[in-house]
Parts: sequence; C-alpha cells; structure tokens
Amino acid sequence: MEVLMVLRSSRSSFVPGSYVFPGGRVDDEDREDHMTRLVSAVDREELNRVIEGPKDDARARGIWIAALRETFEEAGLMLASPRGGTGLVAFDTPEIRERFRVYRDDLRHDRTTLREILDKEDLTLALDRLCFFSHWITPEFYPIRYDTRFFVTVLPPGQEARHDGDEVTHHLWIRPRSALEGYLSGRMHMVVPTIVMLEELCGFESVDHAVASARNKTVSPMLTRVVLEGDEIQEHAPDGRVFRNLANPRGGAS
Repeated sequence: MEVLMVLRSSRSSFVPGSYVFPGGRVDDEDREDHMTRLVSAVDREELNRVIEGPKDDARARGIWIAALRETFEEAGLMLASPRGGTGLVAFDTPEIRERFRVYRDDLRHDRTTLREILDKEDLTLALDRLCFFSHWITPEFYPIRYDTRFFVTVLPPGQEARHDGDEVTHHLWIRPRSALEGYLSGRMHMVVPTIVMLEELCGFESVDHAVASARNKTVSPMLTRVVLEGDEIQEHAPDGRVFRNLANPRGGAS
C-alpha cells in the first residue's frame, strides 16, 4: 500500500517545507445548503462523527466537502460520480484531463466555484467514498492552529495526482514505512499528526484493509503538548512519546 503525500511550499505560512497529506481549510461555500444536492448520501450519524457535541449537519458536511475540494485543488484528484450513477469520474481522455485542469486552475484562483464545476459536469461529490480516520488539534503553543480531520479513500480509477506547483511543490506516492524512514533520516520534515498517521497506516496489509478498518474506527480528538528544551521544540503525544527536531510551523526545521 502507498499513500499520497505533498510537499508544502517553502513560502507557506503554515508548516513550510513539510510533507503532509492533501488538505486545507473549510470554505463558507462548503457549508452552504445548496451543496446538499451535490453530494452523495451519507448516514447522518456517520456525517456528524467528525464534530464534537450536538449534531450540526451543515458544519459536518462542510468538513467532508472541504476534504474533497482541497484534494482536487492541491492534487488534481476528483472523487465524484455522474449524477444518478455509481462509478467515479475518470480522466481517461486528453480532452477530459484538460477540461478538469482548467477547472482546477479556475477554482484555485477564484474564477469559479466547486458548485459550478459539479453542475456543469452533472456530478455528485462522492462523500460516501471517504472514511473518517483521525482528528487532531494543534497545541496552544503554535501561532497558527488547526482543528483537522483526516480521511482515507482509494485513488479514483483513471486519475493521476498532479501537485498544483503553488501551495504544494512536489508530490509522491510512498509506502508509509518508507515515509517514516524519510522523516527519521531528516530527509522529510513532518508534523506529529502526519507521523502518527503513517505509523498507524503501517499496520494495514492493503488499501482495502485500511478502508475497512476506518469504517469501524472510534475516533477521538488528539491534542499534543509542546515543551521548549533550550532551542529544541519537543511535542509530547497523548501516549507519552516525545517528538524532537520537528518542522517549525513558521519556518522549516527547528
């Protein structure tokens, strides 16, 4: 099994020069009611597992939609089905690949919206192909914080990842264990959630095994604690492990 990782630009305001999984922030449109008709049906209990406290369908759905939108923007992968169909759209001709390349560029530069793309192509976002896997909250030490959810899914058939060249400057498919070796050797800077995710993914025999496990997984928010030891940033995980020499959220390796 391999996972897709992208390298954040050295100009990024958050974890520059770090290898991460595709993703980003929830936009206002992701939460709007009109997106409801443009997504596949997901059980309400499953939909709301991504938030703590009372059910909030719009907020929860926005998180799922943002995961797919950001994956398209950063990696060029579109998990969507022809409306009324069951399979995923495939970029299997040069014309389709070029059309979606233009869509992606226009979306990244605010010349179109995800809703407009889905309506034009008569597509439905395949939320049902996502499996909620992990939830991490940044420790209070960091000046830029996140409250992020991770999902796992299978690469859509007929599609190839292509990094955007702006927010992310490189991408690679890599076995989780090889990625961890890259981190331990200092060749690949990472933050703690990415490291722990990779460790967990090492325990799966196949993509199908990982997806099946995620469908039955109990997910609790994870919050690490940061300690300064001299000039070194140490991040203490809930299980007691200490991570050192991590990527600085403001400026590369610390």
